[in-house]
Amino acid sequence: MALDVYKDWLGIPEGPRPPDHYQLLRLVQFEDSVEKIRANYKKLNAHVRKYATGQYLDESQALLNEMAKAMLCLTDLERKREYDQGLGREFEEEEGGPKTMDAVLLEQKHVSPSQATEARDYAERSGLDLRDAFVQLKMVDPDIAAQALAQELGIPYVDLADMLPDDEVLDQVPKSTVKQHSILPLFIDQGVLLVACVQQIEHELEDELRLRFNVPVRPVLAAPLAINQAIAKYYAPGARDERAAQAAEKESGNKKGGKAADKPKKAADKPKPKKRHGPKTPEEARNDLLTGIVFINFSFLAAYLLDAFVITPNAFLDMWTFVLFLGIPGITALVVWQTLWQK
Repeated sequence: MALDVYKDWLGIPEGPRPPDHYQLLRLVQFEDSVEKIRANYKKLNAHVRKYATGQYLDESQALLNEMAKAMLCLTDLERKREYDQGLGREFEEEEGGPKTMDAVLLEQKHVSPSQATEARDYAERSGLDLRDAFVQLKMVDPDIAAQALAQELGIPYVDLADMLPDDEVLDQVPKSTVKQHSILPLFIDQGVLLVACVQQIEHELEDELRLRFNVPVRPVLAAPLAINQAIAKYYAPGARDERAAQAAEKESGNKKGGKAADKPKKAADKPKPKKRHGPKTPEEARNDLLTGIVFINFSFLAAYLLDAFVITPNAFLDMWTFVLFLGIPGITALVVWQTLWQK
């Protein structure tokens, strides 16, 4: 008898397959509580992961991805409204707009009114985002702050620890892009590319991703630390096929360039380097430190070889010895400091 993962694993009665998002996540029809949707998703995600080994690996992977897409749709106000209307739901005229994140935190009793005022003042004085102000003042955890900001922006919040991004999607975006913008492409759902980010993505980046995948882009919010950890995990050395990213970049460049695509090939092969934003990771800082030390060591060797075999082969410890051993390593150390060690 064929395995019915919906019935056998989730307890969904026989009926339409695949079930709608509400049935899949074991929710009442048209459930609007974001907290309830996320809670059911996390519970079912943990349950299905028990089958993610052995003979049911492929089935569990497919079901986990299906549940993730359902959760992201139902926690996205705009997409949920469209989905519910497709199921026959009728909406009354809405009053007012979305709540601010501090109002959300107040309503959920994560902060007091005095703490909210203190955080707003601190954010204004320091030039921080309100989310970062709440976190730096240790009033709420980063995940709670990210969830509140997501409600303010009207986009879903995602816990990347529960996500399994599509490898083919990851392969088409180079590591340099995801690190520079602190994003993680997840998968394509109903013709829309879902991208995890720490804040609303810029229009230029959205255009670049849209041209790479030839589909619209929809952001979902995640905590900054979760984004960095996911990048380190999914873009570890050797984990990605950079050829796919290069091909996508070339294709998007041709679409964006228009007439510029007719210029000589040499000019097209020399894109402007992207500026790095944000501090180095500990791994990058360590690699740069070791690289600089190697360069400086080789500069001493070069000074010795020049002194012993080229400039004064028959002399020992003359004026040239001091000039070479001070000059070459000194210049090398200065260059290393400017290019590798300076923060």
